[in-house]
Amino acid sequence: MDQSSPRNTSVTVADVAHKAGVSKATAARALGGYGTVSDRVREAVTAAARELDYRPNELARSMTTGRSGTIGVVVGDIENPFFSLAVRGITDVARQAGFTVILINSGEDFVAERAAIGTLLAKRVDGLIVSPAKENDVEHLHEAVRSGLPLALLDRGSDTLDVDTVIADDRHAAENITRRLIALGHSRIAYLTACDTPDHRFRTAKDIGTGSVRRRIEGFLGVCREAGMIGTEDWVHVGAITPEHTQRIVTEMLQSAQPPTAIIASDSIIGLEVFKVHRRLGLSIPDDLSLVSFHDADWTSVTTPPVTVVRQPVYDLGATAAKLLVERLNGEAQTPRKVVLKNEIVERASTREARF
Repeated sequence: MDQSSPRNTSVTVADVAHKAGVSKATAARALGGYGTVSDRVREAVTAAARELDYRPNELARSMTTGRSGTIGVVVGDIENPFFSLAVRGITDVARQAGFTVILINSGEDFVAERAAIGTLLAKRVDGLIVSPAKENDVEHLHEAVRSGLPLALLDRGSDTLDVDTVIADDRHAAENITRRLIALGHSRIAYLTACDTPDHRFRTAKDIGTGSVRRRIEGFLGVCREAGMIGTEDWVHVGAITPEHTQRIVTEMLQSAQPPTAIIASDSIIGLEVFKVHRRLGLSIPDDLSLVSFHDADWTSVTTPPVTVVRQPVYDLGATAAKLLVERLNGEAQTPRKVVLKNEIVERASTREARF
């Protein structure tokens, strides 16, 4: 081969076989890692492939082996540190098991999620890990399951999908943090989430399509009712979908006649915007406002004051979902499994007794 010429990017298995002096079928077995070939032949085929700069045709390989070696992952918001860390857990486990991850961001949009599933099915992925945008709109996931494709749900379960599921104990975490705030004398506690409703008003937890958030709100409202607090539904604010939306909602809350004395942020992106607004308005955390955020993002421990958080086992959520899926792909699992991982409250300096 002329070393000065560009390498051929369309080298075939037949070319490698000719170079190695073996049959095409033998070269395919050696390159694909299936069947039986001698070490001498495998070394000869590998050397020929390297010299010719052979690139395997993954589609052809999938048609031969029935596997593409890929796992499709669909999450709500890859810019959210929660999903970034969960995907890291998925990719670490997948890579160790010999799988490549194809990641698609749905933007928490059901239509985009459905299109993403279609794209991944077309790419012949071996399995799916999905964090559903809406737990009640999962017919596209049912279709994937009916087609025989293994599926694992990440962070958000579904009562209608009997598949492997990994979630965190969000309801109990919300109950525990709400009880702590009430014990500090807080009665005006706001819960702020990016989840939204058609008219941007919260009425009942059934309005919330994202299961993990719905469980948190149910825990929050349940403890408030136990404490004899009334009208707590009015303290749940939805629609914090962008920093601008969040800042507007928080500003209106804190400048109202009856501002909250404590805010629970449903994720760290919202929590950061709450922190920014309180400073812009000249308020003090925790003297004027107590703040708790779900997810132990890096920024929460370096602010003044550092923020009390619900630390979620985010990496383990992703890693466990990938582990369950890989086990199913390898035929090691029968009945669907549901794994619930524990959250942890990390007390810092952003909460104190209510002053009024």
